[in-house]
Amino acid sequence: MEKLPTIKEIARRLNVSVSTVSRALSDHPRIGLGTKLKIKQLAEELGYEPNAQAIFFKQKKTFVIGVVIPFIREEFFSQAISGIESAAMEHQYTILFGQSYDDPEREKQVVEAMKKQRVDGLIISLSKGTNRYDHLEALRKYDIPVVYFDRIPNMADAHKVYCNLYKGTMEMIGWLFHKGYRRIAFINGPDKLQASKERMNGYMDGIAKQKLKVDMQLVEKTDLSKESTQAAMKKLLSLKNKPHAVISFNDYVHMDAVQYAQHHNIAVNKSMMFVSYANLPITSYTAFPPLASIEQYPYGQGEKAMELMMKILAEKQTEKKGEEEFYTEELSPTLVVYQQAIS
Repeated sequence: MEKLPTIKEIARRLNVSVSTVSRALSDHPRIGLGTKLKIKQLAEELGYEPNAQAIFFKQKKTFVIGVVIPFIREEFFSQAISGIESAAMEHQYTILFGQSYDDPEREKQVVEAMKKQRVDGLIISLSKGTNRYDHLEALRKYDIPVVYFDRIPNMADAHKVYCNLYKGTMEMIGWLFHKGYRRIAFINGPDKLQASKERMNGYMDGIAKQKLKVDMQLVEKTDLSKESTQAAMKKLLSLKNKPHAVISFNDYVHMDAVQYAQHHNIAVNKSMMFVSYANLPITSYTAFPPLASIEQYPYGQGEKAMELMMKILAEKQTEKKGEEEFYTEELSPTLVVYQQAIS
């Protein structure tokens, strides 16, 4: 097998020192232009490629960002990954990706693996059961910054990118009331998710804004599994005074809720309306997509999370002293209403 060319070989052929070749290839100002051109030309002819590991060691960087999400199979997170990767490539970074499968213990294992790989930073959307952040806070002593996106922790000292779901929920309630729906049911997500709390606050304040009391019989929750969502729908359909509309935690919960309603002879989006969060393209291929859905911009969240990470890493290079500053990027949601809901 032919050996790869090295800096030593370039130095030997041009009768210069190894340090001169190294400096010339990194455009050091102390190396003359003529010498630089000769060295770079020979390096290109030989097909020389820099030793990435040596560069990483010298710069104390790996140029890799760890990314942890619940599920890659969910379109929301795959879009977020695309946004993260696109922004990373613009800054000559790559990503190391892992899934928590919505399990806090698995999340800890993945984060530990990222730490051992010495990633320069970590971007994470928390699992549905994560309510302690010790495994993430521990990364500080390794000088690995963490940026949370979408599923974020309820704490001030954290870098975050998220969509304002409180505002989106308020807007959705207002739209439903405008369309004439008064008994609005809500299938919320797991209690430990900050996003569930934001949705719930938006729901309660949205109902109160219409000068009505919140009927807690209309509020159910799901652990995001199909079985749990169906159990929530069973309770709602057993009510003597059934809901006029159902808000689902996300588009996946929506699809499970609609399927259950269909099997129990509910005229979906006629006698009972269904709306949701996320506005995922996949729902357009279903028989009954949500009549309205809150766009949460997963690609944009991922992109902003990476841009924020680059900002944090750049500040680290300047060796900025003093108390650490934590950044928050908030995206405004958009209520997307489909044509069939306008009439």
